[in-house]
Amino acid sequence: MCLLLIVIAGCGGNKKADVNSTEPKKLRDIKIVLDWTPNTNHTGLYVAKDQGFYEAEGLNVEIIQPGEGGADTMVASGAIPFGISYQEGVTQARTQGVPLVSIAAVIQHNTSGFAAPLDRNIKSPTDFEGKTYGGWGSPVEEAVMSSIMEKDKGDVKKVKIINMGDADYFTAVKRDIDFAWIFYAWTGIEAELRKEPLEMLYVKDYAPELDYYTPVIVTNEKQIKDDPELVRAFLKATAKGYQLAIDNPEQAAGILSKAVPELDKDLVLASQKWLSPRYTDDAPRWGEQKAEVWQGYTDWMFNHKLLDKKIDINQAYTNDFLTK
Repeated sequence: MCLLLIVIAGCGGNKKADVNSTEPKKLRDIKIVLDWTPNTNHTGLYVAKDQGFYEAEGLNVEIIQPGEGGADTMVASGAIPFGISYQEGVTQARTQGVPLVSIAAVIQHNTSGFAAPLDRNIKSPTDFEGKTYGGWGSPVEEAVMSSIMEKDKGDVKKVKIINMGDADYFTAVKRDIDFAWIFYAWTGIEAELRKEPLEMLYVKDYAPELDYYTPVIVTNEKQIKDDPELVRAFLKATAKGYQLAIDNPEQAAGILSKAVPELDKDLVLASQKWLSPRYTDDAPRWGEQKAEVWQGYTDWMFNHKLLDKKIDINQAYTNDFLTK
């Protein structure tokens, strides 16, 4: 049988392959689309490309940024085989019959939460009352806020919610908001470097069901059915990239900075040092996903009317392609 992904002279025919040939292996060109601009959530991809891990699997991987339709749409349609998404996005897509499948968790635990400058005196969810929240207009924002406020007997209706638009956190809190939802690994670390300390309320600390996977690597059902070996090869190399980032954050940060020179090198390095141990954390291997995490967040979304129906979580994610 011909080796998948590697084309050698005479494969499938009567000619014998020239084992002494110095011709380079022909690589398969594939793409992965990011969820956002490059950051340390994506470091393992850049490391795998830079260190030749993809090439060793017969792949030439191009890392691209999403178009107007977003990464989920590009992957679901089959235009791109792999993408970066979120458990929330995959869950919502599955309720609409969109065949997205999560094949690896990039980070084991949710590192996002609500952040505010210290002078706003927001130390618990009840302190959101009377304050202005800046978001991006998703119904999940108010639902999450309500969920963690209710546990503290707070009322989300007493929070003023506005759309921040394209303003970043640091601009917005100086202008017209008191707090926002951020990922600490990037915006929180940037606040440290800027010496603008903030109060961080991680959502997982107030509701276990909000400790969901964000971000995740996705593909689609057809890709899994038609070419499972490509999925396996891609994840094998990607896992090596993230493992190097875990073992050597400084080297990994340098690789990301070289690949994306417009990023602030100091921020990349500090962010990488903070995030690297959190890629795997308490999981037995990088990428591992647990049924209880998928079920817990799906139930939470359904109970908060963010889903029209529940999904079969066993179709939404798989660990089958992770390195043993």
